[in-house]
Amino acid sequence: MKRFFYKSLLQSQLILGLWLFSAGVGLAQQATWIWYPGDFEIWLGNKMQNRRTERGVFFPPFWKLDSHYNLIDFHKSFTLNAPEEVSIFVEGQYNVKIDGKAIMGYPKKITMPAGKHKLSLKVFCQDRVPAIFIQGKNVVSDNSWLVTFEDKEWIDETGKASDQSGTTWLNAGSWNFNTPAQAPSKFSLATKAQKPVKVETLKEGTIIDFGKETFGFVQLKGLKGKGEVEIFYGESKEEALDTEHCETLDQLTINQAIAKDSTMELTKAFRYIFIKKSPAVSFKEVSMLYEYMPEKERGSFRCSDEQINQIYDVAKYTFQLNTREFFIDGIKRDRWIWSGDAYQSYLMNYYSFFDSPAVTRTLLALRGKDPVTSHINTIMDYTFYWFLGIYDYYLYTGDKTFIQQFYPRMQTLMEYCLSRRNKDGMMEGLSGDWVFIDWAEGLSKKGAISFEQLLLTRSLETMTLCANIADDTKGATRYKQIGEELKAKFFNTYWNENKHAFVHSQVDGKQTDNVTRYSNMFVIFFNYLDDTKKQGIKNHVLLNDKIQKITTPYMRFYELEALCALGEQKFVLDEMKSYWGGMLKLGATSFWEEYNPAKSGAEHYAMYGRPFGKSLCHAWGASPIYLLGKYYLGVKPTSPAYEQYEITPELGGLAWMEGSVPTPKGDVKLYCTKESIKITGTNDGVGKLKFKSQTTPTCAQGSIQSVGNQWYELSIPKGQTIEVKYQQ
Repeated sequence: MKRFFYKSLLQSQLILGLWLFSAGVGLAQQATWIWYPGDFEIWLGNKMQNRRTERGVFFPPFWKLDSHYNLIDFHKSFTLNAPEEVSIFVEGQYNVKIDGKAIMGYPKKITMPAGKHKLSLKVFCQDRVPAIFIQGKNVVSDNSWLVTFEDKEWIDETGKASDQSGTTWLNAGSWNFNTPAQAPSKFSLATKAQKPVKVETLKEGTIIDFGKETFGFVQLKGLKGKGEVEIFYGESKEEALDTEHCETLDQLTINQAIAKDSTMELTKAFRYIFIKKSPAVSFKEVSMLYEYMPEKERGSFRCSDEQINQIYDVAKYTFQLNTREFFIDGIKRDRWIWSGDAYQSYLMNYYSFFDSPAVTRTLLALRGKDPVTSHINTIMDYTFYWFLGIYDYYLYTGDKTFIQQFYPRMQTLMEYCLSRRNKDGMMEGLSGDWVFIDWAEGLSKKGAISFEQLLLTRSLETMTLCANIADDTKGATRYKQIGEELKAKFFNTYWNENKHAFVHSQVDGKQTDNVTRYSNMFVIFFNYLDDTKKQGIKNHVLLNDKIQKITTPYMRFYELEALCALGEQKFVLDEMKSYWGGMLKLGATSFWEEYNPAKSGAEHYAMYGRPFGKSLCHAWGASPIYLLGKYYLGVKPTSPAYEQYEITPELGGLAWMEGSVPTPKGDVKLYCTKESIKITGTNDGVGKLKFKSQTTPTCAQGSIQSVGNQWYELSIPKGQTIEVKYQQ
């Protein structure tokens, strides 16, 4: 499946040499567009995040946006058996050198001599990312090329450029732009036509229903006349009809005698649109271009409970809508890259699309460049989620190259965090810091909050891991020591034996009396506790209705994950049916930013002091994808890139379930009932099935080992199918 859709072939005069690309190149090695690593992601992120409008008003992000480097040096040495003709395509102004000698003008084609020679290009471009596409038979551009933004080049008395640079060279960035026409600046998402399911004429205008939450460009077919057209968008019918308070709208002035089709300039999120127009204006019909990122659906889940199946399907659709150039928060309002939202999307991605480039694009766009002047998105906890995202990315993909390339940016961000600790070595909100945690009424942000210390502890563990991968042994030792000290402080400062829980905060050096769910959830699936403390937290916090309840899918994600990690899949399944099923009963076609069952009617749409401020399609609402894949199908990596993995299926009250979990080494497929487990393993990697049985289990394809307390284990052969007979 092609990843990208291009509205037209590239025609810009700055993209040189397109006519030179011939059928003969089909025999060559694969070339791709390349750039300075992270720059395209930053440029594309800036472009996407500045499309937001509220009632026609431009609404940019409120954090620092970095820019790409506008002058880049590219080079690679090649050893050829014979001279080779090479075509050159560039975004920007450029020069070309062979062995340091410049070639006159802006060459579109060159001949590389036989033997070992170094090909270099220097490219300047401000409005787009400097990028090159080099195509010969053996001389091609790919991410083995080296790049820098500061080459410190000098020229000797003969005119020859220096052979060495005084700066660091990195491997080039790339992303499957594999023809000259697919220039990075021309990237756009795919679109396809969709028609409404219902059109209703009212006295004041026309209300159009597209049947479910969607995203794209509204089209007015056969538009003509003279006058005004107003389009009011709504994720609900109530929002579209409330012309004074709907979040997004379009206003058009029409003066055309001949009927033409008109497509709105900006994409919008909606299910309903309400159109008002002047009497002298007419149109034949309304349709839309649905805009989306083509993704291959690898993960799947089906079970004996139809409501759970519906929840899974709507979660998957919600996630797909919010998987765009990057993993975004929601499609109606912000359409920004928020680190906390994105972190959950990474996890859902590993159990659905397994689109690794989408993860790295999002991580790089969030990080930006040095110097670090604030937390990511200005939010303290969102900085820590960025580190956690890298930790999980390595576990699921095993990609060491990404970590080695961007370790310096990890270092500078961590040093920023460590420089903002208080006198006790704890994170505490300073001027300019947004301590978010969750949308929760009356949630205290005062003092040193336990949740922030816990996230920093995990972030330091990430830095220790990454330092070792980057061969920074000194850094690894330092981060490990700081992390272990902070972890000990966390336990000593916040654990309350009488409450069987970690308290919310420390203020003025004293432990507060307040217990919230946040630290107590995360410490469970971080696996920092012994069984006694885990059970204490489960009974005194997670299953205690006197502790302030969570009303956002954002933190319900982690609450239910903690309960699953404690073996409470039956309870969690009931919670899914109640919470996500509650949204479905109210007519949801995608899952919301927040859901409070105590609210009624149009109250459900209100947030941020606005009657329709709530997003009804929010990525963090799609967490059943992750929960069902990891804790019911039970598939998870236990070493990077699924070199080793476990399958611990848990029906949680279901009669049967089946599904697939994607990995870098192929998909794990599972079918499970109360009497049988059937598994097909990955093409590579060592799998282990762990299950509980009341009777002695059997398997014709392998040897089952008893490990005590009715638990059994079985090795999963590579790429083979095994079936176990057991009794739950």
